[in-house]
Amino acid sequence: MNILQINTSARRLQENGQGSHSTRLANELVAALQEREPATLSVLDLGQQTLPALDEATLQALFTPAEQRSEAQAARVAQDMALIEQVKAQDVLVLAVPMINFGIPTQLKHWIDAIAKAGVTFRYTANGPEGLLLGKKVYIVLARGGVYRDQPSDTMVPYLKTVLGFLGMTDLHFIYAEGLAMGPDAEAAGLAAARGQIVALLQGEEQPA
Repeated sequence: MNILQINTSARRLQENGQGSHSTRLANELVAALQEREPATLSVLDLGQQTLPALDEATLQALFTPAEQRSEAQAARVAQDMALIEQVKAQDVLVLAVPMINFGIPTQLKHWIDAIAKAGVTFRYTANGPEGLLLGKKVYIVLARGGVYRDQPSDTMVPYLKTVLGFLGMTDLHFIYAEGLAMGPDAEAAGLAAARGQIVALLQGEEQPA
């Protein structure tokens, strides 16, 4: 089994246990997965390895025929294609995603923009769009300062369900760590709840989102 863990927090996970809650919980989830089944782990830390935005130069590179691209354009396209090949090689993805201003981090959005490529990771057919990144299980660890689950203010889950499903990844499992900025007791309760969800998922007690 191949696992890709994608950390998207701008905060590092410190040795004293401080720092990114989403990364810490994702680490724990991956460790539990590896205990259950031997797995090769790759880690993509988008908080430290910043990806470029989808700007005009990138669009020009993408829409320029391969044989006509400049050296810089070819390198830019190759960067996205390497990320796509990395995803294709995985059986399991673990996304560590903190809430930033009611949405996903910019780092994660840049990664999504990089891997969403018509004709490569999705295609349009007579019956509508078809995702091509099939057969992958995706765990999404959400770390949020308040409590947003199943509320209208939660824009993260609907967006991630839509965009990942569009690319063919529909076996999605969300882990919610909430109330992390509402005081020490709420933080401890939120982390404990998330750890309980991880246990339930791995025991097969929870169905895909």
